[in-house]
Amino acid sequence: MSGHGAPSIDISALTPEGAPLRLAIIAASWHTEIMDGLLDGARRAAAHAGAAVTEIRVPGSFELPVAAARLAPRFDAVAALGVVIRGGTPHFDYVCQAATSGLTDVSVRTGVPVGFGVLTCDTEQQGLDRAGLPGSSEDKGYEAVSAALATAAVLRPWTD
Repeated sequence: MSGHGAPSIDISALTPEGAPLRLAIIAASWHTEIMDGLLDGARRAAAHAGAAVTEIRVPGSFELPVAAARLAPRFDAVAALGVVIRGGTPHFDYVCQAATSGLTDVSVRTGVPVGFGVLTCDTEQQGLDRAGLPGSSEDKGYEAVSAALATAAVLRPWTD
């Protein structure tokens, strides 16, 4: 299981002095059931951390980097949520590479943590198993927000 060895992050302890952390959640629109689970987990994590949340939807995972690039300068952290399921063409590889490279570039270029909540799955069942739904073994929406907010909290003293 991909969650094996994951760190435990207590986001309830992230409430910084002063204003709450500002979080943008950017969610793709494909695979509604899986995305609904990812979004629910992301919202729960943001609420546990006391973050101020803005949420937007984009068509697909390919569009996540451009939305993150536009929003990152206005937020303390960004969480990008999407689902790409392998099909019979190389399209899967192109979308996964573009989303991964694009989101990494946004984070490094802006200095704003981007939580990577893009599921890259061989089957729909793998996505359902990671979506934080009842019966899921993992909650990647919660994890993406937790990682982004924990990193933002650590970096906050060095923010201009």
